[in-house]
Amino acid sequence: MTKRYWWVIISYIIMQFSGLLFAPLLYILLPLTEHQAVVYWSIISFILGLIVVLLLMKPEMKKGSQRDASSGGEMVAWSIIGLIMAFLAQGISATIEMKVFGITQSSENTKLIMDVTRATPLFMIIPALIAPILEEIIFRKIIFGQLYLRTNFIIAALLSALVFGIIHGEPQHLLVYASMGFVFAFLYVKTKRIIVPIIVHMAMNTTVVLAQFNIDPEKLEQQLEQLQAIIFGG
Repeated sequence: MTKRYWWVIISYIIMQFSGLLFAPLLYILLPLTEHQAVVYWSIISFILGLIVVLLLMKPEMKKGSQRDASSGGEMVAWSIIGLIMAFLAQGISATIEMKVFGITQSSENTKLIMDVTRATPLFMIIPALIAPILEEIIFRKIIFGQLYLRTNFIIAALLSALVFGIIHGEPQHLLVYASMGFVFAFLYVKTKRIIVPIIVHMAMNTTVVLAQFNIDPEKLEQQLEQLQAIIFGG
């Protein structure tokens, strides 16, 4: 793994934990509540993290795409197909979690994001735009890409998808996160363009955020139960 890749990973880790130091500083220095300080620093740190990562990856972006990479039209087609695949993978894995393992559909991670977004709409740029770019560069281009050079697709996709799932901090929903990570890895290999899984990841997150932003949680849970009944025949 190149030094550049290590610096990208280190920058991402620093970004994730920087709130432990700088959120309290914002709270002390500015007329903010503790919650506001954490939210505002999250927005600032993700923006700064994205800038740093893009600057670190700039030499690779200048090299251009691989010779056999997908064309613009193929990118659009695979972005649409990939979005359908990702939602199917999420739905099937979530249903397996409910039916086989008895795990409820409730996601603390999603609930937290939605609560914060409702209070501070600007926060939406993190799950909808910034996080997908950072996560696809790190988990697909770097982690999956390096593993793929040394192993095969199945092993590389599985390991990177597991790391992707663990990082989201909800081990009970590991199957859901890992299944989506597997789809993103497939799209990266198929098109040889990291922008495709980034677009799909962005579209998926944005759809979920916008949908839940205007849907009552109880109504959403009822819809999920109806979907479960349709898939498994009640």
